[in-house]
Amino acid sequence: MIPTRSLPSLAALRAFECAARHGSFTLAAEELHLTQSAVSRQVKDLEAQLGFTLFRRNGRRVALTDAGGEFAHALALDLDRLKQTVSRAVAAGNERTSLRIATLSTFASRWLIPRLPDFEAKFPEVEISLSTRLRPFSFDAERFDLAIHHGSADWPDTQMSRLCGEEILAVGSPEFIKAHNLTSATADDIANAPLLHLETRPGQWADWLRMQSVESPDFPRGKLFDQFSMIISAATHGLGAALLPRYLIENELDSGALVTLPGETMITENAYWIVTPAGMASPIAQAFSRWVKTKVSKGI
Repeated sequence: MIPTRSLPSLAALRAFECAARHGSFTLAAEELHLTQSAVSRQVKDLEAQLGFTLFRRNGRRVALTDAGGEFAHALALDLDRLKQTVSRAVAAGNERTSLRIATLSTFASRWLIPRLPDFEAKFPEVEISLSTRLRPFSFDAERFDLAIHHGSADWPDTQMSRLCGEEILAVGSPEFIKAHNLTSATADDIANAPLLHLETRPGQWADWLRMQSVESPDFPRGKLFDQFSMIISAATHGLGAALLPRYLIENELDSGALVTLPGETMITENAYWIVTPAGMASPIAQAFSRWVKTKVSKGI
């Protein structure tokens, strides 16, 4: 272990992390408001202190060595944890309680954020921060207090509490339905219309069509998107029929921007979960969990 007094300076570590992220000393210098030579010198000093080469240099071009790549990845995580620690200390110094929540982007923007004013009114001392996470992560590494996750109950080293299932509706815009004569459509008619697909659920249309007793290829043709928010926008603008969770399109259904198509709704195998680190969740995380569950159970 390197003695504390011999640890590299934070300035040198930041210079390396920035250069590694950009793959360029020049771009790192611009971000850090330093000269290119200053960044290069700090990286060379860091290499001398560590005892191994971080970058391969070829004229003005630089590329991480294998050891440099591993160090850059670990350092980026450590610097992020340091930033989180400082943020929590600042929040504590301001006598406010912080609650860091990892959630799905569209769930946050379409359902959670519109309801947060009610939580803030009940808990004005709590400072909430939201970040997008699409997959399970290590709570020890990420330092979140709570996550709202869609999937199965298989997140290791956590406590998972079921929030709700997911009801999927087939929908389209009124203009799209009229243009493709889908007002009284059969499932076969829908199968032959333009379909919108979610990248992470490529077989969902096939599953829905089979529920309606329609034979379908595993991956019907159609436009592909990687976010529900994109599909909602595409559907409302008439680009195709979409399969969407009811809770995400409440406003569009109420306004008539989207209309349900004929056919049964589908309940997915996966569910939404409130996830906390293994052990006792913080009191404010418990309070937030109760609040979310109440909102969901009452449909408000």
